[in-house]
Amino acid sequence: MTPEQKDQRIAACLDLIATADSDPDFFKKTVTGDETWCFACDPTTKHQSTAWVGETSPRPKKLPFQKSRVKTMLVIFCDWQVVIHKEFVQEGETINAVYYKGVMERLLNRIRHVRLGMCESGDWFLLHDNAPSHSATIVKLFLAQRKVTVLDHPLYSPDLAPAGYFLFPKVKSHLKGRLFDSISDIQKAMTSTLNTIAKDDFYKGI
Repeated sequence: MTPEQKDQRIAACLDLIATADSDPDFFKKTVTGDETWCFACDPTTKHQSTAWVGETSPRPKKLPFQKSRVKTMLVIFCDWQVVIHKEFVQEGETINAVYYKGVMERLLNRIRHVRLGMCESGDWFLLHDNAPSHSATIVKLFLAQRKVTVLDHPLYSPDLAPAGYFLFPKVKSHLKGRLFDSISDIQKAMTSTLNTIAKDDFYKGI
C-alpha cells in the first residue's frame, strides 16, 4: 500500500469507529454483502483432513484433490439477524456494473419487504467492498438517488468485509470435501446451509 492508501484506510476506520460510537444501533442498521464462488468439489482444509493414527500405523494416503471447474457464484446480503437477499449468478453472466446495479435494485426491494421501517426512515448503512462493479459510477449514482448511505471501504481492507471472514467460511466449511453433481445441487446445499445459521451468529459476524 502507498502512504496515501494507508492514510485513507486509517481515515475510513476512524470514521467507522466514530459513527459506531455516536449511534448505539449502528451495527443493527448495517447491511453488508459480497459475492463468492461455490464449487462442485472443494477440497477439505488441512485441519479437516487430519486423522489420528497409531505410532506403528502407516500414514493415510491423500489423493490430489483440486477445486472443480463446475461452480456457481453466490451474491448475498445480510444484517445482524438474517440473510436479507441472496441470488446465484446465472451461468455465463458476469458481475459487471450493469449487473450489480440490478443486484442493488433487488436488494432494496427485499429491504422494503423485510425491513420496511428501516427502508422508510432511510436510517441504515450499506457496507460492500470497492470491487470495480461495486464502485462503478452508475452504481454510485443509483444508490445516491435512492439516498442509501454507503460506508467507506478503503483499498486492500478485506477485514472490513464481514461476509469474507464470517459468513462465507462458515457456510463453506460444511461443503468442503463433498461432491455435487450439478450447479443446482451446489445451490441447494448452499441455501440449506445458510438456513441453519443462527441469529446470534449473524450478530457476532456484524
